[in-house]
Amino acid sequence: MFIVFEGVDGSGKSTQLSLINKYLTEKNIPTYSTREPGGTPVGEKIRELLLDPNFSEIQGRTEALLYAAARAQLVAQVIRPQLEQGTVVLCDRYIDSTLAYQGYGRGMEIDFLAGINRLGTGGLAPRLTILLDLPPEEGLTRSRKDRPADRLEKESPEFYRRVRSGYLELAGQNPQNYLVLDARLPVEELHRHIIQAVGELAGV
Repeated sequence: MFIVFEGVDGSGKSTQLSLINKYLTEKNIPTYSTREPGGTPVGEKIRELLLDPNFSEIQGRTEALLYAAARAQLVAQVIRPQLEQGTVVLCDRYIDSTLAYQGYGRGMEIDFLAGINRLGTGGLAPRLTILLDLPPEEGLTRSRKDRPADRLEKESPEFYRRVRSGYLELAGQNPQNYLVLDARLPVEELHRHIIQAVGELAGV
């Protein structure tokens, strides 16, 4: 089973992914956690490039292709092999991040973005996407609290408002595979909602 966590920066994806990973592991369910971009040596190098604020000249299509390349490597090297072993794979971001950020945020063609990602992933889709919805201003305040802003975090609040709207539109198009949660809820309450959704799918 493949489960993805999505949301604007600072929405708490990593925290909730870690908590559900711990929960499933305690239930003796084989689980593997990863992230995008990254999760492989190749992907981590691409991540460094994409988030480096010194490379502000990266063009939209270049950016989208780099994300797709990192994703292709992750699917081939990690996600598919783990799924074939019967492991529950938890991923911090996946294709909908590209659709939300480069599509809705940057105004790139959704069909182009969907196409390059179908090629890169072989059409692999998550069973469940958990969207932690948060006003972008609050998310940016959270994400910038303890470190300098990366290249994407330097984008305008309006960019992030478009990204958030894109996420909500994607969730509305695929409600049967999306769980949308208010990321302003307490961590423990969010975790309970996620346990319920994931537990039903995993049979625990």
